[in-house]
Amino acid sequence: MHEPPSDFVCSARGCTHPADFGLLWNNPSLHTPERRKTWLACTEHREHLSQFLGARGFLREVVEVAQLRP
Repeated sequence: MHEPPSDFVCSARGCTHPADFGLLWNNPSLHTPERRKTWLACTEHREHLSQFLGARGFLREVVEVAQLRP
């Protein structure tokens, strides 16, 4: 099994836990439809960050951090 890089840290403010998920998003008023930006999330903050992006219509996909390209 592939281990994610240890420098992938959760994007939640003040969190220093390793990221478990990549939240792929874009702002349709600023980005082309195929463009994806990435926030990282530990298991504890995944739902909160997903809801934040989802409420704005920005969240496109959630993947395991091991699926992210370095």
